[in-house]
Amino acid sequence: MIHEPPIDTLAEKIGSKYALCVVASKRARQILDGALVNGTKENAEDEKPLSLASEEIYEGKVTATKY
Repeated sequence: MIHEPPIDTLAEKIGSKYALCVVASKRARQILDGALVNGTKENAEDEKPLSLASEEIYEGKVTATKY
């Protein structure tokens, strides 16, 4: 479960809790797939992909777009 940053704050940045779920899960999958391609199963800080994705959303590195 994500404790930091708060889920409500992340949802405000993305637009809704539903969109947050979609964006965070897709980004977490990208992080995980990248680690598997590079031959590593864990990142240097041993953080879970979803935690990394939530931090990236909070920092504004990942955003949601409508298409």
